[in-house]
Amino acid sequence: MKKVIKELKFEDLTLEQKLGMVLIGGGGDDSLNEKNFENCLALIRKRALGAIWIGPNHQDLIDRVKEVADYPILVFTDAENGMPGHFIGRHVALGYADDDRLAYLFGKVIGVVAKKMGYTNVCNPLLDMTTINIPCGGTVRSLGGDKERVSTLAAAIAKGMHDAGIMTVGKHYPSVKCEVDTHMAEGSSPLTEGELLDYNLYPYLQLMKKGLLDGIMTGHSKLPKIDDEYPASLSSKVTDILRRQGFDGLMLTDALSMMGVVAKFGESGCRGLAIKGGNDLALVWKPIVPSYESMKEAYEKGVITPERLDEAVRRVLDAQHRSLEEPLCAEITPEEWEEYNTINSRSIAAITDPGLSASIDPEGRHFFVILTEGDVRLEEGKITVDTFSNGWYNPVAIAKRIKERFPHSGVMTINQFPSAGNNYDVLETNVHYDDVVFITFCESKAYIGRETYTTRFLSLIEALQITNRVTALVHFGNPFLLEELPHVPRILNGCLSFDCTMDAIDMLSGIGTPSGNIPYRIVLK
Repeated sequence: MKKVIKELKFEDLTLEQKLGMVLIGGGGDDSLNEKNFENCLALIRKRALGAIWIGPNHQDLIDRVKEVADYPILVFTDAENGMPGHFIGRHVALGYADDDRLAYLFGKVIGVVAKKMGYTNVCNPLLDMTTINIPCGGTVRSLGGDKERVSTLAAAIAKGMHDAGIMTVGKHYPSVKCEVDTHMAEGSSPLTEGELLDYNLYPYLQLMKKGLLDGIMTGHSKLPKIDDEYPASLSSKVTDILRRQGFDGLMLTDALSMMGVVAKFGESGCRGLAIKGGNDLALVWKPIVPSYESMKEAYEKGVITPERLDEAVRRVLDAQHRSLEEPLCAEITPEEWEEYNTINSRSIAAITDPGLSASIDPEGRHFFVILTEGDVRLEEGKITVDTFSNGWYNPVAIAKRIKERFPHSGVMTINQFPSAGNNYDVLETNVHYDDVVFITFCESKAYIGRETYTTRFLSLIEALQITNRVTALVHFGNPFLLEELPHVPRILNGCLSFDCTMDAIDMLSGIGTPSGNIPYRIVLK
């Protein structure tokens, strides 16, 4: 017998239920431990939680929420690079592939998979744009730097999600890049409201016109020329900019555990300020009981007024109502899967000197140098090395593919910050080969800070290029790092996915041709 889901009526809600309606429970793994998750379920039984955030690797937790909830609670997750089993290169593969049809399929696949899992809202499309290499984590966490192309691709993603019955959440409003990673500290941008409307908010406005923007996630960037006290996620002066343009959908914060808000306003303080600042949902990312108490305290102290609380609750209830709508499509055809699976390969771009091809002689004697991660830790008296996110960059697999495609070549791995011994070995060994090929990466994720090559690595490649030994470089991730290099005549640039790493080595050997385009303006030496 199918469970009956009954919508909540605003006039029937108690104050305690309203205060819970503006919270997103769940979040990170520390918030999803059994005790904290049971506390979320207890609020759901009381119909006193508006939404819950559950990562896509926790189907069991989604099932438990659905079993307990008798109202259409919102279930959120993130999917910037797709859903498990169907990942594309973080974060900009669609921007490199630059194909509206692929963008639509990306959104549709996210929607179909998420809907079957039990999600209602997915935080996509990514609307941040990048014009220069801002030295903070996630510089190229975007679809590109051209506002028209970002808008078109984002609209295609959103249309695919809508067709599959999933509500969209554009992020990270107001889509500015700061010189500090707001996971680590407060970051700021000098932009004015007029500049935001002309460029950074252009994709938001375009999606609004097409009815494709159901919600937005507010980021923790501070804009002193608009509000010199609060970051965007806590600022009604910033959130009101989009409201004045006619946006009446959900506004939810980015995680309120980041130092961009916590360092100055505290974990407890920033929660009430988030609702006061115009958000309808606070993504607390911490245990739900103290989070709920923080919201209650903020209401009692007048930080959240009854009018602001009611406005937020009505928008949450409206989104819950929309979550019950039936999707236009519920399946992905075999032909669509086949097309979708070309995204990673089609996102690889090549930059070459005039007259050069993107490939090198597979029968030649090349010396490949693979850059590896340098995150070494001491744990319980043993040295451990951190692995890459989702296992996307695997130096062992890369070396194996190189040996398969270039049987007469040599391979060596060195650290991101190479030791004197690393440098000596590379310089000594390279003279026995015809040329040198570097494989490099930039892992774009939170808490990395500045995205850059180390000066030690740059010293090595600069030394080799004095005699023009480096004929090719394959780089995965942030293309702005390529601006730091001496001139290299042949560069392949791919995104952060295992498929990209394998396909790029194939293309370097002449199997396939790079067809992607770097969606940023970079200046190479």
